[in-house]
Amino acid sequence: MAYQGFAQEYLGMPAVTRAYTTACVLTTAAVQLEFITPFQLYFNPDLIFRKFQIWRLITNFLFFGPLGFSFFFNMIFLYRYCRMLEEGSFRGRTADFVFMFLFGGFLMTLFGLFASLFFLGQAFTIMLVYVWSRRNPYIRMNFFGLLNFQAPFLPWVLMGFSLLLGNSIIIDLLGIAVGHIYYFLEDVFPNQPGGKKLLLTPSFLKMVFDTPEEDPNYNPLPEDRPADQPRDRDQNQQQHPQ
Repeated sequence: MAYQGFAQEYLGMPAVTRAYTTACVLTTAAVQLEFITPFQLYFNPDLIFRKFQIWRLITNFLFFGPLGFSFFFNMIFLYRYCRMLEEGSFRGRTADFVFMFLFGGFLMTLFGLFASLFFLGQAFTIMLVYVWSRRNPYIRMNFFGLLNFQAPFLPWVLMGFSLLLGNSIIIDLLGIAVGHIYYFLEDVFPNQPGGKKLLLTPSFLKMVFDTPEEDPNYNPLPEDRPADQPRDRDQNQQQHPQ
């Protein structure tokens, strides 16, 4: 029963959240089982551009460290806020959600070139948390039963928690910065006087990820209609009046 419940929950996850979360868990499991090592995954511009190890542009977002409190903490926040974004403000806009992933990953990679950062998955999680928190400003949050605050303060609370654990806050600041850039360009600037939408999702992403809307005026051919379709029954009644 527990397995069925887990499988049902897993299959019920929206597509992008399921794909990204699964990739993170499988990558960490592969490292834990020593199939691969973190040295094959981390962000290294020299290896990427000189030895063409292009996969590092992606794998550095998938590894969150060895199994432990930090890993499970990040996975919980990644799953929760990625899913709430995909099922909330990005509902029915999968292509736009994927574009946010690409835009955020691109900016973080640029910053990573100058900041000597090796793994950017935590920064990506903070970006998702930041965007969600700014789009849900009136939700009350509770952090481990100790703090009560409004949603927009959540990224800063997480950064303070990282500081208490003795971790560097550069990663958290990077996630907050990229999240704010996306939020400003997507939600703030287009609504300003003279502003316009600058982040336009490429059409090929819409073709791949967004289901085309059905035309309500589309009239299928007779052979394409189900036998019990109302229009067929009406036509049959007209042809064979009682």
